[in-house]
Amino acid sequence: MVAHVVTTTALTGDDLAFIDASLADTDRLLGAGYPGDSGTRQPVHTVYVPADRFTPALAAEWGEQALAAVRSHGGIEELCRTLGLDADLATQVSARALAKLDSEPIEDLRLDFEDGYSDRGDDVEDADALAAAARVAEAVATGAAPPFIGIRFKCFEAPTRARGLRTLDLFIGALVAAGDLPDGLVLTLPKVSTVAQVEAMVYACQKLEVAHGLPHGRLRFEVQMETPQLILAADGTVPVARLLHAADGRISALHYGTYDYSASLGIAAEYQSMEHPAADFAKQVMQVAVAGTGVRLSDGSTNIIPVGEPDAVVSAWKLHARLVRRSLENGYYQGWDLHAVQLASRFIATYAFYREGLPAAAGRLKNYVRRTEGGIMDEPATARALAGFLYRGLACGAVTEAEVASLAGVSSAQLAGLAHPRPAHPALAEPARPRSKDRP
Repeated sequence: MVAHVVTTTALTGDDLAFIDASLADTDRLLGAGYPGDSGTRQPVHTVYVPADRFTPALAAEWGEQALAAVRSHGGIEELCRTLGLDADLATQVSARALAKLDSEPIEDLRLDFEDGYSDRGDDVEDADALAAAARVAEAVATGAAPPFIGIRFKCFEAPTRARGLRTLDLFIGALVAAGDLPDGLVLTLPKVSTVAQVEAMVYACQKLEVAHGLPHGRLRFEVQMETPQLILAADGTVPVARLLHAADGRISALHYGTYDYSASLGIAAEYQSMEHPAADFAKQVMQVAVAGTGVRLSDGSTNIIPVGEPDAVVSAWKLHARLVRRSLENGYYQGWDLHAVQLASRFIATYAFYREGLPAAAGRLKNYVRRTEGGIMDEPATARALAGFLYRGLACGAVTEAEVASLAGVSSAQLAGLAHPRPAHPALAEPARPRSKDRP
């Protein structure tokens, strides 16, 4: 006997239309406010240097200093072993890290007019802002600039607001006068404590775009999270979440400021660290705030630098490598480096992270794509995370397209589609690719 199948429904077309109308605001919020990651390249680090010290040769010079320090301590493979890599992993990572230090030692460079520059008087800073723009334009034109480059100007608190805006204005104007703005231009707004400061930055960007004939939205910026007021406001709200949706889509990243934030909480200098519980709490709030928005995250820095006596250098390298690894494991794929010798531990720790995880992630993704049963039942969300892990490893040079194709059974284009199924904007649908397919 065939069971009777009920095909009528209780909800009418009018009911569905009512529900659609009631959720229209939700649909708009999710579409505009939470578009997902764009799939463009994210640098693994940001290097800060005082603005007046930048020259087009700086990136190459930092690479040479890093390589010289590595050679003085037994070579890159020996350093890999010192940092805890086994023999096989050390062999895999050392060649890649060596090539990176030689070809692209700095991925993201910030010319600093804030803490690393201080107050030198208006005439001096005016001249340095114009000189910085000229040097950036020269570096871009000659191919010597890192893929991402820009300035950090003074914050929008009352004592420094006018000076910060003037430096930004002069720098952008001089860059435009020298030619097109660099594709990888990054502007950094520090010490943000209220949503209103971000809205003021949006206004400044809009005015600069009009003044220089730039397309609307061309100027975007990072926000440095360095104050507790951004985590919890006087009215009990969480401004770091609100400001992302009050910025006209212009915020590209949130950067955690280790020492300003720690000091503002009264943490003793000896215990100020990227891994302090207070730092973890702030970064977890930031992580929740940016989820789904497409805004990137960056961890902060350690001021323990690998210089001095050999034992002190090795100790600082070990600390830095451990902190880099910890950030990666916690979902922070970018951090700050303050000294050339930190580059070696940055790239060794980063490449080791992706090389170690490559076989398992690729195998699971292969099973998912081919619908092969394995010990782990992955679903679309975890498959996206697996693809995102491999995609980041590919973008930074830790793995190759050939390895992804062989181990995961997908092309780089398929990998990008799995990792970032909803591009934030049609112009971003083609993901950034690694600089060379021939990296080791």
